[in-house]
Amino acid sequence: MPVGIELNRVCKSFKKLRALDDITITFAEGKLHGLIGSEGAGKTTLMRVIMELLLRDSGEIVWRDDGKMLPFQEVRDRIAYMPGSQSLYPDLSVDEHLKFFRELYSLSADEFKRQRERLLEITRLSKFTKRRARELSGGMYKKLGLMCALLLQPSVLLLDEPTNGVDPISRREFWDMLYDLSSQKITIIISTAYMDEAERCHEAHLLDAGKHLVSGEPRKLLADAGVSSFDEYYMKQGSQNPEVRIQNKGF
Repeated sequence: MPVGIELNRVCKSFKKLRALDDITITFAEGKLHGLIGSEGAGKTTLMRVIMELLLRDSGEIVWRDDGKMLPFQEVRDRIAYMPGSQSLYPDLSVDEHLKFFRELYSLSADEFKRQRERLLEITRLSKFTKRRARELSGGMYKKLGLMCALLLQPSVLLLDEPTNGVDPISRREFWDMLYDLSSQKITIIISTAYMDEAERCHEAHLLDAGKHLVSGEPRKLLADAGVSSFDEYYMKQGSQNPEVRIQNKGF
């Protein structure tokens, strides 16, 4: 069943830095959500807090399965997280990575075979199973990371800037895979600083300097703000509110 997540007034600080400032967001189950913002907006911190890799200072995170509230411990094994930093082993091949994660997830031989074939087809990496991770292109490396996460067959998929530094063609292919996964009712949260990617999400959640600005369907957010792109949206917010920090990196 698809899983939804509700964040209620979540805060996280690192000494004097307020990384997350009273964040309240609902991630509806089975949708493709975008956490949008420039470097330092709080995207990575928010994902790590959701995964409980970082402990929040205050606030509440509610997990729901078909509307029923569940403790995090009961959904932990149904969540896959792909960090933004390089997390693969450079000397292991594509196939060796898949076998390693098979052992990590305790998958049966039959289940692993089915998943391996399906994921290699989706990512188009079937011809590169012997290639080491350090020899992969940026786009292929990110696809391998996604495959390792998807072996678990998660209900929730957290992707921290998976297209950062990836060429435009590979970015488009990566998004095609996300749409396919979303059609399977997986709740996907992807963080990105690329403003054009905000428009590809079912729901966009805009962050800046640890604050939640707004959430909604991308086209409606743009129409309500009277702008044609999220670059313009942030610029307009910055002109109206001096606390909104505008950065060009990744926009």
